[in-house]
Formats: sequence, C-alpha cells, structure tokens
Amino acid sequence: MYYNSQDLFHKTPFGAVEQMSDVTFTIKLPELFRFAAPRLIIQKDGDDTVHYTMEMTHQEQNEVVFKICIPFNTVGLYYYYFDTYQDYNKIYKGYLGEGDMTTKQGEMYQLTVFEKGFETPQDFTGDVMYQIFPDRFYESKPHTDLHFENRVYRENKKGEPYFWANEIGGQLNFDFFGGDLQGITEKIPYLKEMEVGIIYLNPIFEAHSNHRYNTADYMKIDPVLGTKKDFITLCKTAKKHNIKIILDGVFSHTGSDSLYFDIGSRYGGKGAHNNPESKYRSWYDFSTDYPCGYRSWWGFFSLPEVDENSPDFRKFICGEKGVIDTWLSLGADGFRLDVADELPDDFIEDIRTAVKKCGTDKLLLGEVWEDATNKFSYGSRRTYLLGKGLDSVMNYPFRDAVISFIKTGDISYTVETIFSICENYPKPAVDTLMNFLSTHDTERIITNLADEEINSRDRYWQSGRKLTGTQLEHGRRVVSLAYALLFFLPGIPCVYYGDEIAMQGYKDPFNRGYFDWDSKDTQVLNTVKTMAKIRKENPVFKKGNISIIKADFEILCLRRYDETGIAEICVNRSGKTINLELCGETVEVLPYEYAVRCTRSKKKK
Repeated sequence: MYYNSQDLFHKTPFGAVEQMSDVTFTIKLPELFRFAAPRLIIQKDGDDTVHYTMEMTHQEQNEVVFKICIPFNTVGLYYYYFDTYQDYNKIYKGYLGEGDMTTKQGEMYQLTVFEKGFETPQDFTGDVMYQIFPDRFYESKPHTDLHFENRVYRENKKGEPYFWANEIGGQLNFDFFGGDLQGITEKIPYLKEMEVGIIYLNPIFEAHSNHRYNTADYMKIDPVLGTKKDFITLCKTAKKHNIKIILDGVFSHTGSDSLYFDIGSRYGGKGAHNNPESKYRSWYDFSTDYPCGYRSWWGFFSLPEVDENSPDFRKFICGEKGVIDTWLSLGADGFRLDVADELPDDFIEDIRTAVKKCGTDKLLLGEVWEDATNKFSYGSRRTYLLGKGLDSVMNYPFRDAVISFIKTGDISYTVETIFSICENYPKPAVDTLMNFLSTHDTERIITNLADEEINSRDRYWQSGRKLTGTQLEHGRRVVSLAYALLFFLPGIPCVYYGDEIAMQGYKDPFNRGYFDWDSKDTQVLNTVKTMAKIRKENPVFKKGNISIIKADFEILCLRRYDETGIAEICVNRSGKTINLELCGETVEVLPYEYAVRCTRSKKKK
C-alpha cells in the first residue's frame, strides 16, 4: 500500500479537519524509489496547484517512507495527489482511500477544511428520529369541517391516497385524512416505545394541500392540524418525554394560493399576484418570459418561487419575531430546510444565525441528496456544510448504501459510500446526520426492497400494488436487516412513520397512506425497538468511529469504537448460517438475520 487516506499511518488526523489544523501525509514507495523526490500536489478548490516536496524519513525492509506536514489555515475544499517524479508514476485515489500508482490521470483525494469552532448540538447525538407526515399519522377527532373549500375528507382511513394530475403531470393533493397535532401528542407513548428522541414533522403551516409544501401562511398552524396552542402543548409534552421537535422550513417557494401571492384572492387581494403595490411584491419575479407570468418552482404554477435575496423576505424569515424566531420560541428545537441546494449559501447562513440566536442547542438540517461537501449547483460550489451554514443534512448516500447491500450485495459500493461520507464530512456533521430508508419523497423501504422496480411506470401501475404471502414475509426480513444496519451507522437513525409496521407504497402519494393503527405486524418494529435500546445503552453510538471487520457479497460486519467502548454488528443477507466472533464472543448469525454485541470500557476510579 503506497497511501491510504483512511489509515492514520498515512494521514493524520482522519477525514475533514478544522481550520488552522496541521495534516501529516505519509507515503510508502518501493525501494527502487529511494532516490526519488516525491511531491504532494494540492489544489484548493478554484485555485492553482501547489507542489510540496516530501522528505524521506526512513526505510522499512523493501520500502522507503516519505512524509510531510502541511498547515491548512483557510476553509474550503482541497484536492490532492502524489507525484513520485520517477517514470511518470503518480498516486491517485482508489477503493476505500487506497492509493493507486499510475502513469495516467486519476481521481484526486478530497480534504475538507471546515470553520474553526464548528459544533453541532450535543443533545441530538445518539438519538432516534421519527418522521411524521402530519395528515396521515393520527386523527384525534373527526375533521369533517376542513375549514376551506376544495378539500376532500377521507373518512375511510384504510383507503389509498387519491391521485389527480396537476398542470405538469404531478399530483393535486386535496384529500385529507385528518391527522392532527393533538393526535401526535396522544401517540407520544407509542413513540417512546421505540426510544424516539426527535420528531421531524413535515410542514404544519397553513397550506391548501395535504403535504403543505405550498405554504399559505407561515405564521399559522393549518386549522385541520390545530392551533398554536396545540403546537405548544405538543412541544411541552414531547419535552417531558425528552423528545425534540424539528419543523420543515419551506423557504424557496410559497403557494400561489397564499397570503403572500394570493392568486385567487382568498386572502383579500393583497398578495403580490394581483397587487403591484403589495408589500410582498419584491418576494417574487414577475416576467412575461415565464409561461405563467412569474418564476415558479420547477414549473409548478401553484408554487411561485421566492427571491431569497429580497431583504424583506429574509427579514420575514430570519429577523426578530420572524418565522424562525417565532416557532423556535414556541417550543420547536430546530428546522429542516427543504431543497437546501436551491437556497443561496448566505441565506442559509442567515437562517443559521437566526436558529442559533434561539439557542446553540437548536438544530439546522438541510435536504441534500448527494455528498453535501462537494455539491456544485447554480454555478458555484456549495459551502453550507463548512461550518457557517447547516449543522448537518439528510443522508441519502447512506440510504443508497444500505439498500444496495441488502438488495444486491454490492459491497464495494456500500462501504465506499459509507466511508467516503465519513471521510469528507466534518465530524460534528457526521454525528448529527439524518439517516433514513424512506421519506415522503421515496418509495417505502419494504416496497423498494421486496416489490418490482418502479422504473418509469406511471401511477396507475403503482396504485393498489401490495406484497402478499412469501413476498411480504421476505420483505419484513430484509427491512429488519436494513434497519439494523442503519441504526448501527454514524449519525441519527430516522424511521419514516409506518415503516416499522411494514406499510407499503411506491412514490407520492402511495408512500403517504394513513398509519394503520390496527396493524399487528411487529417484526420490523421489534428490530427498531431492539436497536434503539442498544443505542441508548451504549454511548459509543453518540460519536463513535467506524471501521470494517469483514465485508463481502453475503455479510457485512462493522465496528463502532471510542473511549467508552466497542460495538460490533454482523448483517447476514445470505441463505446460510454464519459463525464468527463479535466483541470476543462466538456468535451464530442465521440466514437473513443480524447480531450485535457491545462492550463497555471500565471506568477508572
């Protein structure tokens, strides 16, 4: 091995580093390179390359060791490789950080340097999160009065969500099952059975759809969900059970049918669409160049896009008594930013300032589907995970990694993805990653793992499909494996409501059914409870490091470790029994089962 960025012999410290840190790089070359003058080639993102000559320190048998220590004083992304300056050989990034020697161009290593002093809220580490789509969780009382016209009440909670086409082939979400805030409050004891410490709520503000991403009034709870008093009660009750509440912040667009835009004059005609003198006019971009006369989010006429650079809009969201201040003051513990990729970095920084002004213990998550450290969008490299913006992100890469292993056994992709994220992200962000298998934007995990691929099939094909018999039995088993693995990984595991009782469904709206409170399906639920209990009892899951014990097509064995102890897991996706050692104990792992063992460090007197 010439170099391995994930090996402390070759690179210290591991992974992303805090600004003003020194990083030591060490390479080993064959003895025939003893007269070489290798160089470390570093390029800060957007700058020219800098060449650093490495010093030979010693020789080990048939290898020569070269080393260099470099200070990194400026925040940003750095890319690097090694040039031996002998026979055109260079060392570029390979599998799991191992350096491949080649005479051809290769992939450069990434080093993330984040803001000095960047921290994330400690109270969130080690917790379990539960995502609730409010309309579909629990109705405390019948909501036959939906307060606004055009809403359809679904009295039959077993029914499939309706789907009607909107202006560009998406969904009009006008059917309401009546889930409310009081219902969530009543079900907190159920959540505590899974050791839930965080509830993430999809939007709860007044809006004229069941998903509520088309905000009508940021300062009001949607009347079907309840009132501000109900929200305060939920937050207070949650806190009595050591549960924190995270809200969905949708700040890239509003609804066209809203107080601010008011396309249909529902709110008195004072909105921006019909009134050029409206105080909200500067929030939006009106032009005949757009098909509907204004810039809209991804072409949805019902979602006029906001100009996040408007001073009035920013003050409304981030200012004193603004949206952030109001809801955090009423009891919320943080925000998840919808489509964070589409918000300017300096706007996210303003949001962070507003969030942290309400308490450094408040959390700011962002919706990002890729590696958040090197994301390039809207003409620039994004900086929201370098210490001045988000605390952390929704971790789609971990979701893809877990599904890939359970579904296909592609172990190379799985471990490369997991360890790449751990290496690229600031450690405080890793510890507060939102890890999940399903969300309101994806197929439910049991459908993904056990049913047919959706490919490009339409909603008529998706509608009504259900796993049954042996297919459903297999689905429960593999979903249990997936959740066991997810709960073991760094970050915060999140259960999408209903996944624990094997609820099924392809994409929107079929992944948003009403929670089946009559369900007796407990296999996945028992796995969630077991893993949640293990996490709670072993502090290694708060911030512990991760390494590989064994990884192949059939089994994945991982270790979490720090000064508090060690935890080891074996996930067996094969049809045969596996015998191996975990934490010094010989363990038998049955087909499609998992095993976890933990040891605690002895406290010094």
